[in-house]
Amino acid sequence: QVQLVESGGGLVQAGGSLRLSCAAFGRTFSTMGWFRQVPGKEREFVAAVTWCGGSRYYADSVKGRLSISRDNAKNTVYLQKNMLKPEDTAVYYCAAARYPGGTYVRQYDYWGQGTQVTVSS
Repeated sequence: QVQLVESGGGLVQAGGSLRLSCAAFGRTFSTMGWFRQVPGKEREFVAAVTWCGGSRYYADSVKGRLSISRDNAKNTVYLQKNMLKPEDTAVYYCAAARYPGGTYVRQYDYWGQGTQVTVSS
């Protein structure tokens, strides 16, 4: 059974840092990524990393502040978040694609349960 297990969310002050983790169980994936969602808005792409080549993709709004990485041995992807802003407050979802994924929700096949990140001003 495929499962994505997220951890690392919480409350942090503006300017602070957090690291989210997502461990995949059941199989490996071509691409793993992170999306975020706030109430009343669509889920939006944050970052993604391919498994084979380690290519990384970022949303323009987070470039320079967030860094995605993966540990193939642990089948885990990380999202290091620095210089957090109140507008980064959202539920963050880990996502996994069987085939090379991108920046669209429809390209991902499996999703984690979501972890809340709240940035206070």
